[in-house]
Amino acid sequence: MKFLFLMDPLEKVIYEKDTTFMMMLGAHSRGHEVYYLPKDGISLVETKVFFHVTKVIPQAVVHQPFKEEHNACLSQDEIHAVFVRTDPPVDDQYFMNTLLLDHLPKHIAIINSPSGIRTVNEKVWASQFKKITPPTIISANKSDLLEFITKHKNVIAKPTNSFGGQSVFHIENGNTNSNVILETLTDRYNKAIIIQKYIPESKNGDKRILLLNGNILGAVLRMHAEGEHRNNFYAGGKPMATKITANDKKIVSILKPHLQKLGLYFVGIDILGDYLIEVNVTSPTCLQEMNRLYNVKLEEKVIAFVEKLVQ
Repeated sequence: MKFLFLMDPLEKVIYEKDTTFMMMLGAHSRGHEVYYLPKDGISLVETKVFFHVTKVIPQAVVHQPFKEEHNACLSQDEIHAVFVRTDPPVDDQYFMNTLLLDHLPKHIAIINSPSGIRTVNEKVWASQFKKITPPTIISANKSDLLEFITKHKNVIAKPTNSFGGQSVFHIENGNTNSNVILETLTDRYNKAIIIQKYIPESKNGDKRILLLNGNILGAVLRMHAEGEHRNNFYAGGKPMATKITANDKKIVSILKPHLQKLGLYFVGIDILGDYLIEVNVTSPTCLQEMNRLYNVKLEEKVIAFVEKLVQ
C-alpha cells in the first residue's frame, strides 16, 4: 500500500522523540511504500485530489532517519491512506488541507478525519464533559477572567491553540503579574483564552494516554523538571511508567463513542489527577517514550489497524 504522511519538514524530525517517524518506520517494516507530503503539497484539480510527495525510506539511523528516493505526483487513485501529522496550531494552511482532504473518496483511510480535526479544538472541546474536567472558563472578557481567578484562587491559563506547554501560566490570586499575563495571552482582551482551576495532583505529573479507535493503546506519566510547573516533554518533562486506573478507563469510555463517530482514530488524552485536561487529535505524541518504557512497538498496532481500515 501507499501511505502518505502530511507533516512538518523532514529535517525537523527529532529522531528519539518523533511519533510520526515511528509510524513511518512501522509502515515501511510492514512492506508499505512511505511518502512525505509537505503542507503545500495537496492540489484539487477538477474534483480530483493530487499529492506532490517525496518517496522516503525511514531507517533507524540517528544521523539519517530518512533516505529520500524521488519526488512524485500521486493521484487519489494511487494511494491508500493519509496520516495527518502536521503540528498545531490549526492555522490557515492546516485548515485548508483538511478541506482538500475532504474531497478524497471514502475508501481512502485518513488518520485523523479532517472534519473531526476541525471539530475538536484540543483544549476547548473537552470542556463539554463537565463531570470529568476541572472548572474552566474560555473567554476574552477581562472582568469574567478576573472573577474566575478570584473565585478559584489558583489557576492555569493558556492559549486555545498552542502545544508543547507553550505560553502556559500558573496564576495565584493576588499575583501582581496576573494582569500582564492576561493582557499578553488575550492580545489585550481581543482573543479568547482558557483558564482552569489548578489541580494539585499536577505536582505528581500528568498522564498521556494514547487511544487507537477509542481503545487504550498505551500510557506514560510526564513529570515536570525541577522548578517547572509544566509536565510537557517540550518543556523539559521526563517520561515515567504509569498504570491505567479505573478512573482513566471511565474517562476513555465517555470519550470513545464521540471519537469514533468523528473518525478520530489516533488520539492522545491528558489526565491530571481525576480530570481530563486535553484531547489531542492533530499530531498526538509520546509513542516512542511508551515503546522504550514497556519494550513494545506500538506503531505496529497502529499500522495494522490502518491496514484493516483500508481493507
